[in-house]
Amino acid sequence: MFQILLLLGSLLLHEQASLAAPPVKGNCPQTCGGVTIPFPFGIGTGCFLDEWYEIVCQESSDGGVPILNKRNLTVLNISLPHIHGERNGMIRVSLPIIYSSKVNCGGNESFTPVSLKGSQFIFSETRNVFAAVGCDVCALVDDTKSAIIGCKSVCRKDNNASRKNCSGNDGCCHTMITSDLRAFNVTFRPDKNSAKEKCQYAFLGDSSYFAPSTTDFDKLKESGRFPAVLEWGIAKSSRAALEIYKSGLISGDSYNCSSDSFNLAYRKVMPFLQCYCRKGFTGNPYIKDGCEDVDECKDLTNRCPGRKCVNRRGSFECVEGSKTVKFLLVGIGAGLGVLLLLLLLWLLYNFMKRRKEIKLKERYFKQNGGLLLQQQLCSSETNVDKNKLFNSKDLEKATDNFNKNRILGQGGQGTVYKGMLADGGIVAIKKSKAIDKGKVKQFINEIAILSQINHRNVVKLLGCCLETESPLLVYEFIPNGTLFQYLHDSLVSWGTRLQIATDIAGALSYLHSSATIPIYHRDIKSTNILLDDRYRAKVADFGTSKSLSLYQTHVTTVVQGTFGYLDPEYFQSCQLTEKSDVYSFGVVLVELLTGQKPILLLGDEDEKNLASYFLLSMDENCLFDIVDPQVLKQGKEEGIVAFANIARGCLNLHGKMRPTMREVASELERIRELEHPAIRHGHTHEKRETSTRWDSVGSADIISLSDLQPLMWSESM
Repeated sequence: MFQILLLLGSLLLHEQASLAAPPVKGNCPQTCGGVTIPFPFGIGTGCFLDEWYEIVCQESSDGGVPILNKRNLTVLNISLPHIHGERNGMIRVSLPIIYSSKVNCGGNESFTPVSLKGSQFIFSETRNVFAAVGCDVCALVDDTKSAIIGCKSVCRKDNNASRKNCSGNDGCCHTMITSDLRAFNVTFRPDKNSAKEKCQYAFLGDSSYFAPSTTDFDKLKESGRFPAVLEWGIAKSSRAALEIYKSGLISGDSYNCSSDSFNLAYRKVMPFLQCYCRKGFTGNPYIKDGCEDVDECKDLTNRCPGRKCVNRRGSFECVEGSKTVKFLLVGIGAGLGVLLLLLLLWLLYNFMKRRKEIKLKERYFKQNGGLLLQQQLCSSETNVDKNKLFNSKDLEKATDNFNKNRILGQGGQGTVYKGMLADGGIVAIKKSKAIDKGKVKQFINEIAILSQINHRNVVKLLGCCLETESPLLVYEFIPNGTLFQYLHDSLVSWGTRLQIATDIAGALSYLHSSATIPIYHRDIKSTNILLDDRYRAKVADFGTSKSLSLYQTHVTTVVQGTFGYLDPEYFQSCQLTEKSDVYSFGVVLVELLTGQKPILLLGDEDEKNLASYFLLSMDENCLFDIVDPQVLKQGKEEGIVAFANIARGCLNLHGKMRPTMREVASELERIRELEHPAIRHGHTHEKRETSTRWDSVGSADIISLSDLQPLMWSESM
């Protein structure tokens, strides 16, 4: 009797698990006009994630038309992401055609493209093309990120054909679009041979309509709309994401979420999060517990020829008929005792393991100066925030146990990981190298000092963890990478270069003269300058920095730094001063001015120091031969020369001859005012006094362009 009840209970559980989960939340409408509306999209209050996912079902003679309410776009189809089908989440909509404003094409004409800014949607790069229709016309697309694409069409005698292949020779052309496209502008540039008063229009649309062409362009011009494909996801901080995460993780046994594209033929990191049900589950992963087990045994295909199919969670198993059930029952009864024994052993093992981990953490905490830091926290003489102490478990969870995929960079002082704290905050976690026992007190003092630095152009130290063998330092996360990457991989405007140089100078000036205790960075270089979301510079990596008392002018240290940026005077004397940072900053200025790397390759394997090459070019009056073409194109000659003069002064081989960072910051601000007079209007105008040298040497070697320009130095000094 017991066996029969157990078998019936098992069958009932399998029957419940096999029911497919609905794609919507609660009692929300599932379809409109034959189109399925899965969450996070929805119809009606409480049925969609946010306003971008709201669908309005408009009544029509055909029953209903789904409209993406935020942008008033007709929805043709919505599909959830499917990793096994190598398909991202997609929504197919009808986009308006963009007509040239110079010619009236008749009908309801649109001159402004649809913008998806602020949403978690992008125009699919793999499923869409940009097309232009018109005789002898060139249509360009500006994606608002300085990337421009376009195509040009010409007409043959038979250009009136209503069906075109858009080859470029039949009055229609098409081309690929850029990645992560959310907004764009269209510009029409008619050719000198283009027919006047001829309708010209362009559109972004589904590429499947072009191979081969199935579009009637006469009807297309009248309709004013063309199908296009959007790829979609959800933001990591969205309500739906927080609901489906379990204990802060973005995966479970039935689902997984990822920011990688599911299109294996075109792998890239998507600007949003996509979720899918794992193999053996079906439903909607964007709903909490929305992925339910699939009963593979109810499939019409014979999965277990000659054997019995038994459904398992996420899979199935083939067993040898009813005898297996008896053996399972006997095995369960006999194995309970073994299971209990194993459970006790496991509990004992975990108890011993936790005890060992606690003792190990206590040892590391003492070894890394934790007791000293606690004294400073309890002292009334310091303002160090107690929240700056993190525990190791939180940081391990934030970095997915220091997963290699989370590494942001590696250097001589340790490895930096990207992490997400329990409150959703994104941070950079630096796993430092082990501390020398003789330098523990100095390490703790510098943590206390650096944690109190609050400057907009200095990466803020949020706290630390001393429970691990290697101390963990937690910094604010800066999203746009390093100045080195930005400068050598992108076209950087002269104005941006000036702003970045001014930001760095201001930060170093603060560290040298405005902080509680003067701090010398000791490793200023473009890879240690990070850029935030507005491309404002932040000085980072204080792993080699040194702090001084108020009465010290220098400190004797083991020479540390980076070849190409290292102060020659510091290298020879081992005496670190604020002018050592000034020299390294001078190399960064030359990088900004020339666009070159600190070590140049001239000819076959012939390396040359950029600083020396720059000074030689200045001495030979060949400055403009090495300046970046982008700078020459956008900058004023006076500003470029003044900028070069500052760099030259910073690179003076005699430290005492170099300016202070406060003086450098002031001169850079003057150059910005010279290049952009509007900046000057926001500041109180002060008449500049007669320029004097930043050192005690006479003015015989000074070269000045005007009273608005910074000073120049001669290498002979």
